[in-house]
Amino acid sequence: MKAYFLQAIRGIKHNKSRTFLTTLGIMIGIGTVVLVLSAGEGFKSYINAQVEMFGSNTLSIETVVPPSTKDRNANNNTGGNSANNAVPITTLKNKDIQDIKTVSNVKNAYGAALGQEVVTYGNISKNIFIFGADASRFDIDKGVIASGRPYTEEENRSLAQVAILGHDIAVDLFGENDPLGKLIRVGNYNLEVIGVYEPRGSLGANDDQQIFIPITTLQKKFLGIDYLFYGIVELTDGNKADATALDVSDLIRRNHHINDPTKDDFSVKTQAQNLDTFNTILSAVTFLLIAIALISLVVGGVGVMNIMYVVVTERIGEIGLKKALGARNKDILFEFLIEAVLLTLLGGIIGILGAAFFAYIIAKIAQSFNFAWSFIVPIYSVVLAVSISMITGIIFGVFPARSASKLNPIEALNKE
Repeated sequence: MKAYFLQAIRGIKHNKSRTFLTTLGIMIGIGTVVLVLSAGEGFKSYINAQVEMFGSNTLSIETVVPPSTKDRNANNNTGGNSANNAVPITTLKNKDIQDIKTVSNVKNAYGAALGQEVVTYGNISKNIFIFGADASRFDIDKGVIASGRPYTEEENRSLAQVAILGHDIAVDLFGENDPLGKLIRVGNYNLEVIGVYEPRGSLGANDDQQIFIPITTLQKKFLGIDYLFYGIVELTDGNKADATALDVSDLIRRNHHINDPTKDDFSVKTQAQNLDTFNTILSAVTFLLIAIALISLVVGGVGVMNIMYVVVTERIGEIGLKKALGARNKDILFEFLIEAVLLTLLGGIIGILGAAFFAYIIAKIAQSFNFAWSFIVPIYSVVLAVSISMITGIIFGVFPARSASKLNPIEALNKE
């Protein structure tokens, strides 16, 4: 067997440029598989960090359009633009959040809303999102205020015009200067800057580019509404999340006078459910990308097979001579099959190294934007990549190898 390997290695070294071009498709395919799986793991680490920011023992409450409302809307707007058929849900109120705080196993809760305004300081203006929540948010969210302080519940009740800046918007407006105590113009109101967040990133709207104010200030002075967009509930015991979610749902139904759960205008989800939804979407996207990468592997495998046929033709005299000297069919078969496997394995190894390099670059770029993105190359992705490259070599190498092993030595020598 050692002789087969040595002969195969000599064949690969004989034409280095052809070896590189032969394995290029394998490199790309294998590299894509590993890179997709690595990026997926990095993205998961980022999502987990975002979950930890809210705490793993939390529930989320979102407003949804009841199915009956959707059906009625569809009937009333047949043929219309679906974007114009959206029905705002205005039933989630501050009272719901206060009542939820009395539910067993609920430690704390807050409601939130989001608006968009132009913020101005000096000659700098930016269009930004304003995030509103009550003071309970600071006991639940894990974001760190680098300087200044959070606003209080008294400031929330009194519609105080105070603001905490995301890290990036603070830099954009004030540069190296201290923003604390300064007044910024947001829409039609002047807000006093009382704090600045550390960089924290976000899954949706970039928290570092937002301004955070009391929920009542946002509702009454900016949006002119009395409802919430969503709520976050912190649990005393995260192991009872499912049961508590049912209790919270029952309370909101009573507040909203809903007797039929199929007509709920809200949804309550545990962090585990949110993560399951995310993992399902990520798995589907990963599967699609891997499927595309496998097409590249098939193309690369066909390339290996074609080149091996060329190699057989070039070495036909050598094959005839070996068989004339006593080499068996299986000796020739193993020699060319091992050469094909080594070619694809070489492409696989280079592809893995290249994928690891690009995964590292992606992680560093993400980290430069303050995303908690880990550099991970899963062991299973390497094992999978090596296995696929070897199987590709065997499948696409066996045909030219069998063709070489069946050559008649006299005819081979005559052709040479």
